[in-house]
Amino acid sequence: MARQGCVPLAALAAGNPLSVAPVSLDGAHVLVRTSSQLNAALALVALDGIAARLVIAPPDLRDEDLADVISRAGIDTLVTDGEAIAGLKQVTVSPDLKPAPDCERVRVSEWVMFTSGTSGPPKMVAHRLAGLTGAIIKPGAITPGVTGEKIAPEAITWGTFYDIRRYGGLQILLRALIGGASLVLSEPDEAVADFLTRLGRAGVTHLTGTPSHWRRALMSPAVARIAPRYVRLSGEIADRQILDALKAQFPEAAIGHAYASTEAGVGFEVTDGLEGFPADFVGRFDAEKRGAVEMKVEGGILRLRSPRTATGYVGGAGQLKADGWVDSGDMVELRGARYFFTGRRGGIINVGGLKINPEEVEAVINRHPGVAQSRVSSRKNPITGALVVADVVLADAANDNATFKESLLALCRAQLPAFKVPTLVRFVEKLELTAGGKLARHG
Repeated sequence: MARQGCVPLAALAAGNPLSVAPVSLDGAHVLVRTSSQLNAALALVALDGIAARLVIAPPDLRDEDLADVISRAGIDTLVTDGEAIAGLKQVTVSPDLKPAPDCERVRVSEWVMFTSGTSGPPKMVAHRLAGLTGAIIKPGAITPGVTGEKIAPEAITWGTFYDIRRYGGLQILLRALIGGASLVLSEPDEAVADFLTRLGRAGVTHLTGTPSHWRRALMSPAVARIAPRYVRLSGEIADRQILDALKAQFPEAAIGHAYASTEAGVGFEVTDGLEGFPADFVGRFDAEKRGAVEMKVEGGILRLRSPRTATGYVGGAGQLKADGWVDSGDMVELRGARYFFTGRRGGIINVGGLKINPEEVEAVINRHPGVAQSRVSSRKNPITGALVVADVVLADAANDNATFKESLLALCRAQLPAFKVPTLVRFVEKLELTAGGKLARHG
């Protein structure tokens, strides 16, 4: 498998990765569709402030959706390291930088990303670069999540399990670029162990991913090859089990979990090592603070309003905001002085009229010391409408027996109402993840 290559950040200022002069794409609506993350990053750096619209195609964008995307986004130019698309101007991109004169960047380019986990035509979400970078700390400031520690930019090496063509990965690319740090990107279809090995060789100091990414990493013996100083989770609920497991694996690292989404942008980060977030985050807003975020909870759903949120959907996908507020679709519950995430509004299982959040059941199952990961879903039932089913990845395959299964169910019975206890537990080798690194929840 060919490597993506290595490009010094300093070379980007005077180098052109495109087959044409960037200025020739002034005002263009560009689809960036590449096989490698590096080439996508190079194209975005080259064209920000020049192209009017930059649509960032994720690796799983289907060929059958291309015509619809091109039409809705008004695409006229394709920047790629692969095949041409009929009807579009073709521009190639590669890490072989060519000398290029400095050009004036006078536009505020629109950066467009795709939402994940939706059915039907993919939704495209528009951002401005100022919003995308609103949560990024300037060079020389306290390193995020590392209390009182300043690290020279050249000593920071970022790594991410995310693809930079998704919102979470793009945040890390921008952090590295703005901070002058290094960044290690994963290869297409690279095994977790291989990526961890490369991260270890590169001396990764800051590493990010979803809780599901991290659970897979912790299951690999190669995790011993890395010793990050900062570990960050986002994209899914960070439960007690994964936070404790990461602290045990990396006792010297600062561990934080962030709340962000493609539509809402970066909301906040929690660095106290606990699940959920402090109740006083809600309603807190300081207009003088750069990137200030306002939050409220209505009907148990978290809503956000800030300069970091997306500007809207592209191509008639509906309304994104109401009075500036983005409905996250994430359900939260106040317990004492803290809010806890309980699941997604669209993911509730209905058992005979009783509502179950799969994530709540998973959090209990994951507390069992013999469990590496779990996914709770429903199976149709003619009487109750649905049954609760748990697919479980064991920490030790030797525990694939009825005694262990009973101990797992006993834990659920002790901590959950009877209607939430799984009626069926299945042991599986691994659980499928979406392209964005989240548990794939079918149905």
